[in-house]
Amino acid sequence: MRRLALLLVLLLVTGAATPVAAAAPAHTVSYDRYSLKVDGERVFLWSGEFHYFRLPSPELWRDVLEKIRAAGFNGVSLYFNWAYHSPAPGEYDFSGVRDVDRLLRLTEELGLYVVARPGPYINAEVSGGGFPAWLKQVDGRARSSDPGYTAAYREWLSHINPILARHQITRGGSVIAYNVENEYAANTDAQYMQDLQDTARAAGIDVPITHNQCCDASWTPTWASGLGAVQIPGVDDYPQSFECQTPDVWGPWGPGTTERLSDNAPVYAAEYQAGAIDLNRAGYDRCRELTGPSYMRYFYKSNLITSGATMFGYYMAFGGTNWGWLGQPNDVYTSYDYGAAITESRQLTDKYAEFKRQGYFVRAVEPLRHTDTATAPPSSDAAVETLARANPSTGTQFVLARSLDGGSSTLDWSTPDGRYSVPVTVGARDALVLVAGYDLGGQRLVWSSSELMTHTRSGGRDVALLYGRTGTDGSTVLRYGSRPAVQVLAGSVRSSFAGGDLKLDYRHEGLSRVLVTGGGRPPMLLLLGTNETAAEFWQFGSVLVRSPSLVRDATVSGSTVTLRADTSARTSVEVFAPARRLVVGHGVVPTRTTSSGSLAGTLRGPDPVRLPTLTGWRTQREPVADDSGWTVADRGLPSGTYGYDQGHVWYRGHFTAGGTETAVKLNAITGKNGVYQVWLNGTYLGWAKGGTQADSDAPVNPDPGPGTFTLPPLAPGTPAVLSVLVGNMGHNDDWTADDTRFKQPRGLVGAALIGADTPVSWRLRGNEPDPVRGPFNTGGLLGERAGWHLPGHRSGDWRPAPDTLAPGVTWYRTEFALDLPRDQDVPVALRFDGTGAYRVLMYVNGWQMGQFTADLGPQKEFVLPAGVLRTHGKNTVALAVIALEESTPGPVSLVPLANHRVR
Repeated sequence: MRRLALLLVLLLVTGAATPVAAAAPAHTVSYDRYSLKVDGERVFLWSGEFHYFRLPSPELWRDVLEKIRAAGFNGVSLYFNWAYHSPAPGEYDFSGVRDVDRLLRLTEELGLYVVARPGPYINAEVSGGGFPAWLKQVDGRARSSDPGYTAAYREWLSHINPILARHQITRGGSVIAYNVENEYAANTDAQYMQDLQDTARAAGIDVPITHNQCCDASWTPTWASGLGAVQIPGVDDYPQSFECQTPDVWGPWGPGTTERLSDNAPVYAAEYQAGAIDLNRAGYDRCRELTGPSYMRYFYKSNLITSGATMFGYYMAFGGTNWGWLGQPNDVYTSYDYGAAITESRQLTDKYAEFKRQGYFVRAVEPLRHTDTATAPPSSDAAVETLARANPSTGTQFVLARSLDGGSSTLDWSTPDGRYSVPVTVGARDALVLVAGYDLGGQRLVWSSSELMTHTRSGGRDVALLYGRTGTDGSTVLRYGSRPAVQVLAGSVRSSFAGGDLKLDYRHEGLSRVLVTGGGRPPMLLLLGTNETAAEFWQFGSVLVRSPSLVRDATVSGSTVTLRADTSARTSVEVFAPARRLVVGHGVVPTRTTSSGSLAGTLRGPDPVRLPTLTGWRTQREPVADDSGWTVADRGLPSGTYGYDQGHVWYRGHFTAGGTETAVKLNAITGKNGVYQVWLNGTYLGWAKGGTQADSDAPVNPDPGPGTFTLPPLAPGTPAVLSVLVGNMGHNDDWTADDTRFKQPRGLVGAALIGADTPVSWRLRGNEPDPVRGPFNTGGLLGERAGWHLPGHRSGDWRPAPDTLAPGVTWYRTEFALDLPRDQDVPVALRFDGTGAYRVLMYVNGWQMGQFTADLGPQKEFVLPAGVLRTHGKNTVALAVIALEESTPGPVSLVPLANHRVR
C-alpha cells in the first residue's frame, strides 16, 4: 500500500485520521480469489456492524464510528432499514436521524470502508425484518418476483440506491461492496435475486455485489452460481448460538469455519458472531460472556487460518437501542446491546481489547491478504493443534496453535529461514497466530512464539509490538548480517546470536523493551508485552500511543504530536513518534523523554458529575369515554387494515344487551409478550396474553390469543360498551420468505359475546406517525395522540402522583434540567426499580426510548443518548404506565453510566 499516492486508500489502510477532502479521487475496485483490491492493491476488509437507526442521535454516530476505527477496523457494515424511512407507500424521509447521506460522509471522513446492505429485507431483529408495516397490505409474496412486492421494493431502491451509488469508492466515497437481500436461503426466487442486482446496476452501483448465506448446508442456494448469483458470496456464522443463560457451553452450532463458495472470489465471513440476542432474557452481560475474548481468540483466529478469509463483517460492533417500536417482538427487548464490544452506552469492554489486538495485526501484516493452505509444523503435544497458511509471493507463514484444554508443545517448524524447534504454550480455549519469514519493516522476523500485534516505522526506526499470555515464556528470532547491539531498556530479556539469528528469550510480564541497533539493519525498538499491556496501545499511521484510556486520533506536525483522547480517571500516556511536544485536545501536556525515545506524560480525568433527582411527578388517567371520532371497523378487526401499525390500539365495541350475555370471548395477536386488557362500561374485566408468531411449518392457529372474560348481569335493552386495549409488540420478520410470519395481523382478530348472538359494532383508534421522530416513535395510546408525551404539553391540571395504580393507562410527567460539563461525555440512563404486573413506555423530550416490563425483566436501565437528552437545558420525561392489575410502581431515577473527559 505504500506505493499508493491516493489519499483515501492510504487513510483506509493505515488508519491515519486526516480528513478526506470533499472532492476525493475515484478508485477502481476489483477482486480475485484471495481478496478485494483497490486500485490493484490488496485490501483485507475487517469490518464491524453498526446500525444508525438504533442510535437516534447523529451527533453520536461519530463517537461510535471513531471507536470502531480506533479498534483497528477499517470498515463498517451498514444495514439500511426500509421501514425506518417509509411510513407509508410513496413517502420517504432521509432527514434528521434518517440522514444516511450524513452517515456516509462521516465514514468517508474517517476513512472507513462501507459494506452497504439495503435489503430490501434485512432481518436484524427489527420490526418486520426491515419491511414497512404497510407492505403487509400489498398483494403478492414478499421476497419474490410477485408484481405487488416488486413495485414496492423498487420504490424503496429507487430512493436508497442513488444515495449509495454516489458514495461508492469508484466515485471517491466509502462504499466498497453492496449486499443484496439478507440470509436468503428458503423459498427463494432466483429471478428476484437477479432483478435486485440488475436494479442496483441500473442505478449506478458498480462495486462488487455480495450476499450473506445462512444458515447451514441444508439451506440452499448459495448464490455462488446460476441465475441470481452474486460476485462475492458470503456466509453467516454464529457458532456460539444465542443461549446466553449458559455462557460456558462451547460452540453448539459448530466450528465456525467460513466456507469458500466461489473459486473466483475471496472467502467472505459476511456476518461472524460478535455477540448474541438475549432470547432467554439472561441479560446482555451474559451474552458478552458467551461471546467473550476466549471465544474470540479461539474462533476468530481459527477461522482466519482455516478459511483464509480476507473479508469479515462482525455482528455487532455496537448494538444500540430498539427505541420506539423498532424491535422485532420475538427475539429482543428495548436494549440491543447484543453483548457487543462497544456497549449500548458506548463503553469499551474486554471484547473491544481483543478486537484491537487482532484488528491491528490483520491491518499491519500485508502478506496475510494473499495466502494458501500450507503444511503446519508438527506439534509434540496432541493437546495443541496446528494449522498453517503461507503467502505464495513472500513465503511468509502463519501458524495457528490452538487448544481446548491447554498444553505446552514444541513445534518442529520449517520456516522460510530454516528449521527450528519452537516451544509454545497455549491456554485452555485459546489460540495463537504465529508468524515466520516476515519482512517486518527493515527487519527480518524469522519466527516468534509471541503474537505480533502491530509494527510501524517511526523516527528512522522500526517499532514492533508483540504479546503473550501473562506468565508464559516467549522467544523471538530476528535475522542480521552481523551481530547487532542489544540494549534491554525494561524487563528481563536474554539475548544470544548464532548463525545470523538474534534470539531473544523472555517471560510475558508487564512490558519489556529492547533496542536493537547495527547488524546491517535500521534500529529497532521491540516492545514485548502481555495481552493486557498490548491492549493499552493505540495506533494511527506511524504514531503508537500507550494509554489505558481511549485514543481517538493521532497526528504529527513538525515536532508536535497531537492526540484526541478520552480519560475516565487520571492516567498515564506514552507516545512513540518523532516529536518533542505533546498536545492532547487543545492543551500542551508536560512530558519527559523516556529511555525508549518516547514522550511520557499524565492526563487528568473528568470532574465529578451529579444528576438531579426526579421529583414533582404529575399524573393523568387516559380517558376512553368518547369514541365519536374513531375509525369504524367495517373491514374486519385487525388494526393494520386501517393503517394502525405500531404500538397500542384501542377498540370500543357498542352493543345493546339482550340480558343473556354471560361473557365475551376475544382473540388478539400482539407478538410475543404482548397483552390486551378489557373493560365493560368502564369496569375492568381482566387481561390476557396476545397471540404470537405464526409457525410456517404448522397450520394457522385459529385461536392464537384467546381470552374469555365474564360479564356482569346486563338488563335487557341496556346500552353497553366494551373497551379493549391491545398492546402490539411489533411485526414478525420474514425469515422463511413465505409471508406466513410477516403478514400475520395485529390487534383483535376475533370477538363474540357468549350467551347471545347480540351484534357488536366496533370502532378503533391507533397510531399516527410522528413527522419528526418517524413511524416507530408512537403507538395509539390516546395520550400519545393528544401529545401528552411532548415537551410542550401543558399539564398544569394534572394531579399529584398516586401511591397505587388501577388497571389501565396512567400518565406521569416531570421536568429536570441538566448542565453537564461540555468537555465530558456522561452517558445517562433512566432506571426503574419496581416489580409487578405493569409496564412503562418512557418518553424523553417526546422520544420513546423504551419499554420497561416490570413483569418480565431483565432490563432496568434505559440509555438516553445525548441529542435526545438535552445535556444543557430543560428535559421532559413522560411515562405511560400500563397496569395489568392494581400495582404499586417502583422508583424512577437518572443514573450516570460512565464519565469521561473528552479532548
